[in-house]
Amino acid sequence: MQTDTSQSVLITGGAGFIGSHLTTELLQHGHEVRILDNLTPGVHGQERRRPDHLDRRAKVIVGDIRDSHHLDEALDGVDAVIHLAAVIGERPSMYRLEKYMSINTTGTAALLEALLDHPVRRLIVGSSSTIYGEGLYCSYNGTVYPKVRRSREETARGWWEPRSPDGEVIYPLPTPETKEASPLSVYAISKHDQEEMCRLMGEFYGIPTTILRLFPVYGPHQGYANPYSGALTEYASRLLQDLPIRLFEDGYQQRDFVSVYDVARAFRLALETPGAAGETFNIASGRPCTFRTVATLLATMTGRQNFAPEIMGISRIGDIRHCFADISRAREVLGYEPEVTLEAGLHDLVARVKTGIAERQKVPAPVRAPGSPRLRV
Repeated sequence: MQTDTSQSVLITGGAGFIGSHLTTELLQHGHEVRILDNLTPGVHGQERRRPDHLDRRAKVIVGDIRDSHHLDEALDGVDAVIHLAAVIGERPSMYRLEKYMSINTTGTAALLEALLDHPVRRLIVGSSSTIYGEGLYCSYNGTVYPKVRRSREETARGWWEPRSPDGEVIYPLPTPETKEASPLSVYAISKHDQEEMCRLMGEFYGIPTTILRLFPVYGPHQGYANPYSGALTEYASRLLQDLPIRLFEDGYQQRDFVSVYDVARAFRLALETPGAAGETFNIASGRPCTFRTVATLLATMTGRQNFAPEIMGISRIGDIRHCFADISRAREVLGYEPEVTLEAGLHDLVARVKTGIAERQKVPAPVRAPGSPRLRV
């Protein structure tokens, strides 16, 4: 496969979970990395410190994606941009609409506007499988349903599986990039906005643009904020502390969990592959898995053989039933092949979570000054 040579790359949001792994991946393959990140206190603490695990060879510019001065500084002299800066989480987006649309949509618009004065050779956008809503489905007789939504009345009855207009239960298929977008949250709408703006401006101004639709990503250094992939970190943490975990609906929802190491490699391949320009790719493992299966694997890995999850029997607003990826296009064009199995990835995740818990337990409790009030929680 013919590839581009070493490039100077700006990663927006590069100090975050995916960005930090991508930074290491690019540096290991001879690229230069610059990062623009606001080091939000919700992720990096009130001190807004550069993460210890972020490779020291990368230059970090602390600033907001919507600030033209920070963008000008960050874009000066770079060959390519990988755009990851975004606020994540589907359910919070349903009551924090202004924040999500401002950072994700307006922030992307500000980046694109800045690129008019700082043209680059490549723009790669980190999008999300959430834009699909439900995945692709078909009926028993082979009828394909590209746009499916469960009603609140159906889930209230415990009818978890989507149904055809005739009331027949339909079955999930691998979801290709050609499936019609059907976002079910403000977050998903904002990611769809990012795609459409970058695709349009890339075509209009001659910026070779690639879009990677990431399925739920998991791995070391991930927080608990993401409602699907972050749940794996939360499950491991709770099991290691002998706490119960809860599975919504019946726990048989299918997702396509992908290791952050595979995701980082996919971004590098998209950067280095000239044929990726103008394309959209699903990035996933290509292997569907239920939440029950993941919970059982984690219970075994954490030594909780008698584990029994709490099955909630309720659905949350905006939750989908099944979505897993057809990754044949990424295989064909990028040469992308998932290398980290779910079992290996979860073993790594458990080890990192265990270390994190041990480190937190070493931190002494704050000393209360004489006469200071006690806090009630």
